[in-house]
Amino acid sequence: MAKPKSEDKRNAILSAAIQIFAERGLGAPTAAITSAAGIAEGSLFTYFKTKDELINALYCELKLELADAMMSSFPRKQSVRHRLEHVWNGYVHWGMAHPDQQKVLKQIQVWGGLTQESKQAGSAPFTEFQRMAEDAVAQRIYKDIPQTLIGATLVALAEMAMEFMVREPERAEMYRSAGFEMLWAGITRR
Repeated sequence: MAKPKSEDKRNAILSAAIQIFAERGLGAPTAAITSAAGIAEGSLFTYFKTKDELINALYCELKLELADAMMSSFPRKQSVRHRLEHVWNGYVHWGMAHPDQQKVLKQIQVWGGLTQESKQAGSAPFTEFQRMAEDAVAQRIYKDIPQTLIGATLVALAEMAMEFMVREPERAEMYRSAGFEMLWAGITRR
């Protein structure tokens, strides 16, 4: 009779994968993950059939965590600027609080094995943000530029702001605020 799967063991594998991938990249061997998780080497494959399946599951978990940080208490009835700043702050605060997760998510997003299903699952919690951005373009608040470029600009500027916040923690608030102002100026019409 097969042993029932444990949610704690699955979570230990995912946590260990974050640690190992942050340190060694996605090419790290699964043996390093199982060692860090404190489980037998073959146990990983009870939970994830392949390393690719593990990475895709990790992507979905990280996107859910990020969505929780960015979209919790989303101010639906506020101005576009206020809603975008809410999302910006959520991303920056999450990245600062979880640098390993942010680093691994960045790696996975450029990894060639990310499935279409995982991409769709990862973007699903952000539909309200996407809808807000589409409305901002329709209302001519945002410049007429592709949504993907706006999203990539947000991520790039937030990552730059976080780097400066880590280097100069005493000026962290200034970098967070200035980064948002740069984003707003870059994507909105004047």
